[in-house]
Amino acid sequence: MFITGYAMMVGAAARLVLGYDSFGNICGRKNTPVKGAPLSGQDMTNKKFVFFLNPCSLDTQSLKISSLSLCVSSCPQEQLNSLEDLQSFARNNGSWLCIYNLNISSYTLNPKAAELCPTLPVPPSKSFPLFNRCVPQNPECYSKYASVLINMVNEMDVFHRILSGILAGRDTVIGLSVLALAFSFILVLVFRFIRTLLVHTLIALVVFGLLFVSGVLWWLYYDYRNDPSTELETEKENVKFLLGYAIFSTIVTVVLLSLILVLRKRLQFTVQLFRIVGKIIGRIPFLLFQPLWTFLILIVFWVFWVAVLLSLGTAGKYMLSMFLEECYLEFILACQQMTIAGAVVTCYFNRNKNSPPPHPILSSISVLFCYHLGTAVKGSFLITILRIPRIALLYLYNILKQKESACAKCLFKCCFCWFWCQENCLRYFNQHAYTATAINGTNFCTSAKDAVFILTKNSAKLASISCFGDFILFLGKVFVVCFTVFGGLMAFNYHRELQAWVVPLLLVGFFAYLMSHSFLSVFEVTADAMFLCFAIDMETNDGSDENPYFVDQELLTFVSQSNKLTEGQKHRSMRPFQDNEDGTELQPMV
Repeated sequence: MFITGYAMMVGAAARLVLGYDSFGNICGRKNTPVKGAPLSGQDMTNKKFVFFLNPCSLDTQSLKISSLSLCVSSCPQEQLNSLEDLQSFARNNGSWLCIYNLNISSYTLNPKAAELCPTLPVPPSKSFPLFNRCVPQNPECYSKYASVLINMVNEMDVFHRILSGILAGRDTVIGLSVLALAFSFILVLVFRFIRTLLVHTLIALVVFGLLFVSGVLWWLYYDYRNDPSTELETEKENVKFLLGYAIFSTIVTVVLLSLILVLRKRLQFTVQLFRIVGKIIGRIPFLLFQPLWTFLILIVFWVFWVAVLLSLGTAGKYMLSMFLEECYLEFILACQQMTIAGAVVTCYFNRNKNSPPPHPILSSISVLFCYHLGTAVKGSFLITILRIPRIALLYLYNILKQKESACAKCLFKCCFCWFWCQENCLRYFNQHAYTATAINGTNFCTSAKDAVFILTKNSAKLASISCFGDFILFLGKVFVVCFTVFGGLMAFNYHRELQAWVVPLLLVGFFAYLMSHSFLSVFEVTADAMFLCFAIDMETNDGSDENPYFVDQELLTFVSQSNKLTEGQKHRSMRPFQDNEDGTELQPMV
């Protein structure tokens, strides 16, 4: 049932994009026979264009054109005045312009040829980019044809126009997705072997990308808005979306440039931070491949979820489906975070830094599935629960936005932002709770309490270091999105006609951010897990011969320098973690 529903949706969209003839065949595909349609089921792989037998006298009804249509391999670029011309065109170009069951040799012999072939004379035509129609170039025919086609497209609902644009530009979308994947992988290697010059280069590229993309978006908006040929509904939607993109891009550019200017003096500390994180990842090189299997699992899950959503579409159960989808998605991400945190904990609490423990990732996965799946479930469930009010507010706002006052709209937006901030704070503490679970082997609630205690006590030491590292990682994600979107702007702008390409561009940008986030999250989770391990190490040990630190000297020096610690502060004696009030002890995972 799921597959059938999905196939019906894709099939309908394919008919809109690829075009179809009057006998049930989709042009550009190998078709299966349709019962009751004798000329259906033909192989149209090489016949991608729709040709109307009477292109100068078209009429539409319920998004259908009344004239008979055929799938042809090429459109006649010169006027054909007689049946002999049609016969010659078919033999020279391999494109039959008469009904399929009429043999080429019978074009001039069959007495019914005039009824089975196009109305003469056949005007010269060219293929239309999106819907693959043969559009007549004769001025009189073109005006009538364009008028009918514009009315047909404008009658389509937004969903079909967007879906048609996505399917029409599917090759471009796939190519841009591969480009985003390549950018993300290159960026991972850059952060793995980062140096000061690379950081300066990255920031320069991000600044250039932000300014350039914003400028291109404003230029495209101005060009589309002042184009006198903008008549189609999809073109008007492109103008609206471009204005929104341009405004959003400009705001993001101003905010990020301001932050870069303010935080530029801490650049050297960032280089040292990623050098230390890179050393840990060097001991566990397979951490870099962790996002790949997570991404494959997410792809399988999303395909299944789309099928489920389609099956529930008529049952009014979108809310339940959305809730379950969010739970599963957060659970998959939680498993990735716990796997990375467990591997980092294993390496950090290893006395012999030159001999890392064998198979830390497999060990982390094994412990996760044997003992801590409940922790991942609880953490993901809490995030999903906190997301429900935000979704409900957004749904309510969309219903009442036409009736409510400006103050009510502002209140809705403030509440929405507040829940979004709460969700991200919970996500941050969940991540540290997973690390505490990997260290102590405790349940979710105990680990969350311990993590909050440690983070609160050491926030002054670690917050600035961690936040600036996260900011540089965010700039890396912006870099991937900017240059992928720029490639999309250049690619989609070459195919303006009838394409709702701004929505596919938004999907490409979202996918680029998702890919970069999946890969760079390895550095983010590794750094956060390392700092929590460091804080617990400082709490449970004093650096003496009896209780030596697990931390290596480079990390200790880095934290000390970044927070301007004195020599006495580095060797102070600290009370054990939570004073062992509830029996908590350090249990490095093995």
